[in-house]
Parts: sequence; structure tokens; C-alpha cells
Amino acid sequence: MNLIQIPTNLEDKIKEAVKYFWATRNEQIKRQNTHGSKDQGNRGAVTGGKQLDEFVHLICELLILNGVPKECIFSNHDLELPGYFRPNKKWDLLVVDGNELVIAIEFKSQVGPSFGNNFNNRTEEAMGTALDIWTAYREGVFGSQKAPWLGYFMILENCKKSNDPVYVRSPHFKVLNEFVNASYKKRYEIFCNKLLLERQYSAACFITTSYSDEDITYGFPDKHLSFEEFTISMLTSALAHFLKRRH
Repeated sequence: MNLIQIPTNLEDKIKEAVKYFWATRNEQIKRQNTHGSKDQGNRGAVTGGKQLDEFVHLICELLILNGVPKECIFSNHDLELPGYFRPNKKWDLLVVDGNELVIAIEFKSQVGPSFGNNFNNRTEEAMGTALDIWTAYREGVFGSQKAPWLGYFMILENCKKSNDPVYVRSPHFKVLNEFVNASYKKRYEIFCNKLLLERQYSAACFITTSYSDEDITYGFPDKHLSFEEFTISMLTSALAHFLKRRH
């Protein structure tokens, strides 16, 4: 019986990935400001990308450790998948075995000070991506294959603005109770859980993190959205696929 392999220093690797997230983001802001670009400040870090590369690398490392061939893993190139409502969509990490899509993961982040519009953009994007790929799958775009494993990975700044209650205006109809006075952090937690409830994604990871000159912290507000739960689900699906292929 094959068991999932998890490195003993996984916690240290997660910490390093969080540190890399903040270091890369801060360097991007510094570079934007130094060069006097129009794309300055916090927006420079949003549009700069790359902050989540260490998390992507960690997921790749776990896949390889558990027997997924390197040539089946795509994280730097060939990341486009066809859609139904649009020609294609670029993901952040794929596992493709021959003509079969095994795994597709979307990595996203949000740091203040602006949470409102960005929250709406993130949720609409995630829902649209899921609708597009599942409709394409239903319509046979990926051929006749088992449903792929889809992952949604979100990291959010843990600060006062993301923790403060948010007023919801709805003049015509009552909003769902769980959203009344819910902070943006709580909204993301609710959102990720509902993505799983509606089977839009196979698993979701929701990390919150804070940064200061003295310390960097991180945590998982919901144990069902932890990195461990996310990777166990992913690796279980990967092992099932590749073990079946060997036999």
C-alpha cells in the first residue's frame, strides 16, 4: 500500500514560502518606487506577480516526492487550458499525463489597503474560472477522461482592515446571515468553503499572514482550508491516477 509522503520539515517550508511572499512583494514595491514607474506603491506588488512562486515550488516538490513524473508537472510554461466561454485560461500549476488533465491549481493573494473591489474581483474570477473549465469538461473539450482535481490557493494579509466588520448594503433584499458584519477575512473563509460545498474546486487553501519589521506570522482560520488538508486531497488524487496508470 502506498502512503502519502510528507517531508518532516514541511512547516519550515511553509514558513519560508510565506517569508518569500513578503520579501518579493516588498522588493517589487521598492523597485517600482525607485524607478518612478506609474505603476507605483501597493499596486506595483499586485501587478508584479511572483510572490507565490515558493508555494508553487513547494507543491511541485510534494508531487515529485509522491511519484508524479517531473515531465507531467507544468509551473513555468505551457500553462494554458482551453475553456468553453473563452478560448483558453492560464493556470499557475498543471499536472498533465499524456492527453489527460490530472491537476490544475490557481494561486491568488490579496494585501491591503484596498480590500473591497479586490475581494469582488477575486471571487468573480474564481467562480468564472470554475464555471468555464467544468463546462468545457462537460462538453468534451478534454476528451473522455476522469474529472480533474482543481485547487484554489489564497493568501490574505491579516491586518485591521481585513479583520474589521464590513457593512453590507442591500436596499431591496436581505443578504445571507453569514455575510452580515463579516470581515473580509471571514468573507474569504466563507467563499472558499462554499467553493467546496458547490464542488467548484476539489480543495481550497486559505492562509492569512501579517508582516512587520520585527515579525512575520501566518495561520489558517479554518482547519478544513489548511495547507495540510489541501495537499492531502491533491496527493491522494495524484496517487490514485498514477498508480492506476502503472497497473
